[in-house]
Amino acid sequence: MNFPSSGLYAITQTEHKSLDTIVIEVEAALRGGAVVVQYRDKLPRDADHLASQLLKLCKQYKVPLLINDNVELALRVGADGVHIGREDGSIERARQRLGKHAILGVSCYDSVEHAQQAQAQGATYVAFGRFFPSSSKPLALPASLETLRLAKQALTIPIVAIGGILPENGAILIEAGADMLAVIGGLFDEQPEQAARTYQALFERFTLTFDL
Repeated sequence: MNFPSSGLYAITQTEHKSLDTIVIEVEAALRGGAVVVQYRDKLPRDADHLASQLLKLCKQYKVPLLINDNVELALRVGADGVHIGREDGSIERARQRLGKHAILGVSCYDSVEHAQQAQAQGATYVAFGRFFPSSSKPLALPASLETLRLAKQALTIPIVAIGGILPENGAILIEAGADMLAVIGGLFDEQPEQAARTYQALFERFTLTFDL
């Protein structure tokens, strides 16, 4: 499955939630227009089962499912790809394991140079952040809007922004160069379907403004 060029990138919120609730909330986000789902779970209970359920759901909506940090889990369930961070292994290794068509996303924090290297090594997209205080990643180092601006000039692959993104602050990230907004709390702390529609409207508004 192809990676979209823009839109809402939903990341699962799993803490203190049942597996059924996670699936229900993800489907609500998909109904609202999320264009990518990442299964992220730092304390997994039945990762293979949940990932398989999410993959089935994503296929219904023709949206790619990515697995955070875990190439082997992605391989076992047949996910569309993975997202890897600084300590999650190399792009080359992930590509070797998952094949040439897999989606490979790479966290680049606040480094355009890291992103350029990732692109050269075959990354499908890169992610920068955090841009705002985040309960999901409270210790993550901040990234700057200037990084997005420079990345937009330097890269040809999609750019994802992450970290404390709300509908109220997402527009400035899109304007600075983010192609996608990756969201956890801003999506799943609320009513996911309506929240997803609100985020998607930011992209539609930017497209209309740009066209004018």
